[in-house]
Amino acid sequence: MQNIKWSRALVKTFLKWILLGSGVGVLSGTASAFFLISLEHVTDVRIEHPWLLYLLPAGGALVSYLYLKFGKNSAKGNNLILEQINNGNETIPLRMAPLVLFGTLITHLFGGSAGREGTAVQMGGSLAEAFGKLLRVSPMDRRILLICGISGGFGSIFGTPLAGTVFGLEVLAIGLISHEALLPAFVASFVGHLVTTSFWGVSHIQYQVDWVPDISGLVLLKVIFASVLFGLTSILFSELTHALKKGYTYLFHNPMIKSAVGGFVIIGLVYLMGTRDYLGLGIPLIQNSFEEGVSPFAFLWKLIYTSLTLGAGFQGGEVTPLFAIGATLGNSLSGFLHLYAPFLASLGFIAVFCGATNTPIACFLMGIELFGSSGAIYMFIACLISYLVSGHTGIYTSQKIGISKSHWIQVPEGATLGSIKPVKKK
Repeated sequence: MQNIKWSRALVKTFLKWILLGSGVGVLSGTASAFFLISLEHVTDVRIEHPWLLYLLPAGGALVSYLYLKFGKNSAKGNNLILEQINNGNETIPLRMAPLVLFGTLITHLFGGSAGREGTAVQMGGSLAEAFGKLLRVSPMDRRILLICGISGGFGSIFGTPLAGTVFGLEVLAIGLISHEALLPAFVASFVGHLVTTSFWGVSHIQYQVDWVPDISGLVLLKVIFASVLFGLTSILFSELTHALKKGYTYLFHNPMIKSAVGGFVIIGLVYLMGTRDYLGLGIPLIQNSFEEGVSPFAFLWKLIYTSLTLGAGFQGGEVTPLFAIGATLGNSLSGFLHLYAPFLASLGFIAVFCGATNTPIACFLMGIELFGSSGAIYMFIACLISYLVSGHTGIYTSQKIGISKSHWIQVPEGATLGSIKPVKKK
């Protein structure tokens, strides 16, 4: 009799989260489709009209004004969503979705170096919050719905439903995964992906890795060496971006002036370098890493441009630039390590992202979804090494440290990446 009751409860739970997860998936997938179409359009406009770069300071100031006037706690971005999932007591306003959408499009229209994951996750989270309010869900169900918002946004924006599922679970706390949200997160990510691609007809870029080396001791050593560099690069990106955010804020208390100055800095860099290759998402850099080759220090310049853009308060995500940084670094290392360039580019693509977000399983799954399973062992090694090397650093300051990456490092209970500096045990 007890087993029958349990079975009924499980069936009810299953059906409930199929419906709720699908609802979030439809909302986040539709938002991602609109965003991707709009992003492609503004990028084309920027390329056709190079003079738009001169409006970057004004665009940044405008977006900062809108956030100052109407944004309230929306300015916390992804960190606000993580805080609320991790037992926060603030509301995620619906205004976050249009604000981050408009702000990111402005960034890309005028030439800022930023990504798209942050926008998709914030839209998914704010829409999931509104959906939960409409249905008057419980605090526990609200938490799961917000995880669905992250997974739905991530899976639909990159076309990686499995990685999106695990990312929403894994990004909350280092070393811990919320399995109670596994089914809802998968449904939201999968439905979001289907809505974006099948219903709205938005396609995702495909990358080709035609050859993977056989496993040998020498190749493994080379991959481990490259993965250490990928992890160190993720530290550099995270720490530089955080330092620039603090530095800009310290120098310019007015956020509009801060963003305007940041825009002038990017313009100055463009003319100092004599190239616009490092503006925008960085997708041409990624494609060249798998096809033609890139400048040896392309990864460093893309890192600097993106940190300066985000540090000055421009809207947009970090993930696609991290893909570009990792892929170009992998391509640059291929000659030194005598390994196939697209193979190393694929490892850098996921490993630098992994080190910056502390989500090794999600990044491993993303590698399989994007590049196939032939290099799965190498992908897992690259993600694992980068994850360990990056230590307790990352791009999300509200990410909890559920379990320390080393028993030699003591971390206070409930600590986040932004709240503590772990110390070694005596």
